[in-house]
Amino acid sequence: MAEVEQARPHYKRALIKLSGEAFLGRFDYGIDPEMVKIIADELAEVNERGLQIAVVVGGGNIFRGMAASAKGMDRAAADYVGMLATVMNSLALQDALEKRDVYTRVQSAIEMQAVAEPYIRRRAIRHLEKGRIVIFAAGTGNPYFTTDTTAALRALEISAEAILKATMVNGVYDSDPMKNPDAVMYETLDYIEVLQQGLRVMDATAVSLCMDNRLPIIVFNMTVPGNITKVLYGERIGTIVASDKGGGG
Repeated sequence: MAEVEQARPHYKRALIKLSGEAFLGRFDYGIDPEMVKIIADELAEVNERGLQIAVVVGGGNIFRGMAASAKGMDRAAADYVGMLATVMNSLALQDALEKRDVYTRVQSAIEMQAVAEPYIRRRAIRHLEKGRIVIFAAGTGNPYFTTDTTAALRALEISAEAILKATMVNGVYDSDPMKNPDAVMYETLDYIEVLQQGLRVMDATAVSLCMDNRLPIIVFNMTVPGNITKVLYGERIGTIVASDKGGGG
């Protein structure tokens, strides 16, 4: 990545949204330590370049609140269980990062002082300024809100310049690329197009928050080594969702 070495970063502070499924790796359920290590290595590379990174992790590899609710569990209770699953993932990622000597803080929207700091906006920003990676756990602390919405909310609160939505495919497609080999990937999209077409970028609340505040969303393939760094340095990878289709910033 010699070209990246010579470039200036396009985004100096960003929030990365990871799905819980990203932690599955070889498994059908739970956390694969090898996969977490791969993710941590990518984040550590970015951190070593002096860029400020926050992370929101989902919990779908352990528990999915909406699915449990559909099977008869009280929705609020199911969502709280899902929030606790995100804490488990966050602690696993923190451990992998600190094995790489990357200073990391987990901030939880549900207070659990034995394992994580409470979420405090100013403290989170200060951690970023000191070169630490901050992992936001337990969603917003409220049921009925997804970790997509958490990502949009926290990104705005810490004045991130973009949300990086990490996925297992190259970007946003007009149909499921896993099922349709002729699916076409969008290079750019407007927030309104995402909402009107029901494209699976982030949920509608998260997209609306980003639209109202002109916060670009970049959807990219996290399984390709170096992609996070390339996105932060402005390389056109994946799909950019922005009001001007130009990437914001």
